[in-house]
Amino acid sequence: MTTVQAERATPPSGGPEQPPVPAWQRTLTAPVRLLADINAALRAAPRRPMLTAAAIALVSLLGYATVRHFVGTSMVDMIVYRAEGAAVAHGQDLYAIRVTEWDLPATYPPFAAMLFVPTTWVGVPFLRVAVTVGNLLLLTTLAHLSFKLVDWPRRELRPIGVLLITGLGVWLEPVFTTLRYGQINLALACLILWDLTRPDHARSKGLAIGLAAGIKLTPGLFAVYLLITGRVRAALTAGAAFLGTFLIGALVLPDATRGFWTEYLFDSTRVGKTVIVDNQSISGMVARLLHTENPGLPATALAALVAVGGLAVAAWAHRSAGWSPRADAWSVCAALVTAVLISPISWTHHWVWCVPMLVLLAAEAAHERSRPAAVRRFRWRLVFGLTLLGFLSFAMWIVPHKGDLDLWLPLPSQLPASVYPLLGLCFLAVAALRVASRRRAAGTTPARLPAPRTEPDGLGSTGAQKAPAAR
Repeated sequence: MTTVQAERATPPSGGPEQPPVPAWQRTLTAPVRLLADINAALRAAPRRPMLTAAAIALVSLLGYATVRHFVGTSMVDMIVYRAEGAAVAHGQDLYAIRVTEWDLPATYPPFAAMLFVPTTWVGVPFLRVAVTVGNLLLLTTLAHLSFKLVDWPRRELRPIGVLLITGLGVWLEPVFTTLRYGQINLALACLILWDLTRPDHARSKGLAIGLAAGIKLTPGLFAVYLLITGRVRAALTAGAAFLGTFLIGALVLPDATRGFWTEYLFDSTRVGKTVIVDNQSISGMVARLLHTENPGLPATALAALVAVGGLAVAAWAHRSAGWSPRADAWSVCAALVTAVLISPISWTHHWVWCVPMLVLLAAEAAHERSRPAAVRRFRWRLVFGLTLLGFLSFAMWIVPHKGDLDLWLPLPSQLPASVYPLLGLCFLAVAALRVASRRRAAGTTPARLPAPRTEPDGLGSTGAQKAPAAR
């Protein structure tokens, strides 16, 4: 079994019984255990490659800081979050506020606004630095969780990969834009991916997903994903956590809660225009293709079809974990991509899920030569390269889109204007074909993954994930 599969398996019986550690105690000690794990990983990493990766990351971050200085960073979303926190702290009407030169309103549930109150305790200049540093640390965490999900490369090499992603990942457009706007996408991504990489027998699994859904509603899809993949208790936990955020909001901000759930939630004009190139969802792509601000039924029908298909692929991959390497990672990534595709509004910075996607594709590319012809359907290095290029391209911003130009984009501009939904659809198609090819190669009888080999393959993997058909 892979490391992630082993962690999620039911713990064996026998041996001296240890008293269970309360969930609250595990939660409180989690940061300490995380720091201990980081320290152990850093000590185990090869010194010279580690220093090289650190130097590359440092140079990249210095280059990013220089570009950021000359380009300018409004951090406009951070300003909105701070205004929401101030409205809660001062008893103002949360959904009546309008801030910045663009008159931006509050769009998140009341529970999220309550979490933003601490941002009012410091000045904006300090907050800019704190949010930027915090997002870089969250990018580091997301990289770590992505490697854990994919179970690649070897543990002692993962700190090198984490450093490289932290330093070079700032040039990925979704990450760059998240940092530029001061967004919370990386925080939500870490909550969700942390929950999805936890053991299935953990009693509080689903809690972080429920909290993320209470902050921003779209993570609620992952509760559905847990349900259809058989993690019923985790799905119910996520639902209970989300209900808890609703009740907290209702108790503390009853008027705002009533207004949000009965009126403001359904007012799409508060969020933004569907048709603009900033929106990299299925709905945005269809709106631009049809040259309409309201894509209506065509977009809804296509999004529903993608939702069913994407979750079906995710469930199919999850059921293939017994004989297919990295099947669980493909399952999770298929669900992540489906979530941003089907949301009515998915701004470019919502696609920070490109980090685990790229790590997964890099793992497939690293093992490409070890595969027999029966499962070598794709040239994974090409797939990885094209996906990386798409997220580095900033293609939607190159297309002329000022004023009403979004509404009348010519056909040649449609592809770069909708590069992320097209990449997402291609990713789901590749995931489905990969699962199908693995099933054919494994035969009708699933076989267990072999025990780890002792010799490395030179790519940072011990080969533990290679199923019998992939030897």
